[in-house]
Amino acid sequence: MPTAIAVTSADLVLPPTDPGTPHATVLPAPESQSLDASIADMQQLLARYGEVIVVCPTSAPTAVEQRLRAVRGLLESDRIALVRTDLPPLGAAVLVRQLRQLAGCDFSPGVLASAARLLAHYIYAGAVLGSVSRLDRVPVSLGSHLKSWLPGAHFAVLAGPTPQIMRVGSGEETLAGPEFTTELLLARGQLQTDWPTSHLVPRWRIQGAAVEAALPESSPGWWGTGKLVEFAAYLPDLPVLYQLVASVRRETCHWCARELIGDRCGFCGAPLHVGAVPEQGGRAPGGTETRPRGAGARTPGVDARALGTGVPAQGPRALGTGAHAAPGGPHALTPVHPPRALP
Repeated sequence: MPTAIAVTSADLVLPPTDPGTPHATVLPAPESQSLDASIADMQQLLARYGEVIVVCPTSAPTAVEQRLRAVRGLLESDRIALVRTDLPPLGAAVLVRQLRQLAGCDFSPGVLASAARLLAHYIYAGAVLGSVSRLDRVPVSLGSHLKSWLPGAHFAVLAGPTPQIMRVGSGEETLAGPEFTTELLLARGQLQTDWPTSHLVPRWRIQGAAVEAALPESSPGWWGTGKLVEFAAYLPDLPVLYQLVASVRRETCHWCARELIGDRCGFCGAPLHVGAVPEQGGRAPGGTETRPRGAGARTPGVDARALGTGVPAQGPRALGTGAHAAPGGPHALTPVHPPRALP
């Protein structure tokens, strides 16, 4: 039975990549469900799947996070992982789908939860905006704010993995994109522009045509305007995702004894114990390597900075692709709870 992936909004659920992709459970908003009902729903998920990984964007209302922490605290369960992400709505939905894909593999729940930070580092999420005057989640210069008042001014903004902003048609170089093959997902708002398909597809090593999805309801609020076209470039193939995660060496959490990759446990939030003994990544507990069909596909190299740790990954930096991660990994996840509160 795969680990359950739960989300705090239906916006975070994209269509599956194939019939084998597990579904995600949408947790009702606090205002639409009582605390007792939320506890009952979580108990059912735990009874069916054993462990639950809940993806909650940092942009979600405070009440959503408070409800999740209350449910976990009242259940006194160490089998619920709260994964926060700074990605914009469409990028966060891509991350959730990748976790759903990997949930059907042989990764332990601990590795899967801590892999979210690694996967987010390889999602290039941004948007073309009609104005940046209300954009407060990506650093914007005063000059860009002033230019946004010019009639017809459009801006291309990259939220991650490295924030960047440029005025469309200004003659500047394009946004810094991935150095590995990706697919492009688009979600159109009220802005009429083909810039992502005409500009990014030929320059970002996009394979095939861009795929379109419905614009998440939270996107206008996240970007500060409804005049936008949101985009996300990502690794689409399960074998590549599998190899990316499996190539990182595993550690054992000194508090809850779960497997993890990176410098922090995805379940209890405890930091990596310096004296931890690593396990080889990509192998089941019995020592037999198991992977999805076609998992020998080449994958971009894992940069240790994507995991928030200086511990190097096992194996070569790049597996035949010559790709390197962008400098500066994602923000470290805030501990979901002081470790001693979750025995």
